[in-house]
Amino acid sequence: MSARQFPLGDWGEPAERLEELYRWSEERAVEAIEWYRRDRVWKRRWARLLRFAAGVFTVGGITAPIVSLTGVLPHTLEWGYAGLALAAAALLADRAFGLTSGWMRDVSTSQALQRRLEAFQFDWASECVREVLGPTEGTAGEAAERCLGVLRRFCEDVSDLVRSETSEWMLEFRAGMSRLPTQAPGPWSNRTEVGTGAQVRVLPPPGTRPTMPRQRPPEGPLR
Repeated sequence: MSARQFPLGDWGEPAERLEELYRWSEERAVEAIEWYRRDRVWKRRWARLLRFAAGVFTVGGITAPIVSLTGVLPHTLEWGYAGLALAAAALLADRAFGLTSGWMRDVSTSQALQRRLEAFQFDWASECVREVLGPTEGTAGEAAERCLGVLRRFCEDVSDLVRSETSEWMLEFRAGMSRLPTQAPGPWSNRTEVGTGAQVRVLPPPGTRPTMPRQRPPEGPLR
């Protein structure tokens, strides 16, 4: 989605100026909806392909042991293991790249934007009808302020929907990265020391007097 420059102009004709802002806000929302619809096309295609491949490989991996019992085809059991491994790899790729989840997010976000756009269009139509029939209360400045409030709320709602979808994608990406192993165990991780353990001297806590080992009293002189 490209950033659109806010239209700047002369407010000598408020009606034309408000109409220009309405067109700008509407085109901004339509562009966001079209972007999510285009983005979901390739995600849906690859998600369905990977899930179909996972289903085919799973069926092949399950039926391979049964076929191996007949002895018709050699090495059938090994091909069954390979099919199950490929099915797991297909599902893992779908989850790692976020194809199915991204497809669902695109669908829900585009529908939410479409509903908000329709509500905005009806709100704007009601404001236009009120101005055509003649305002019963308030001045022209208050009417223009109401129209600007409708435009501002709509733009903020569109930005919130896009930001919410982006936040969900970031959380999913971080969760997927956190599942990856960050440190592989070295050859010294399971190393055990052979021999007697080293004696460790425990120091007393600060402020206490160390206890000396009890010594045998000296014996008297021999007679």
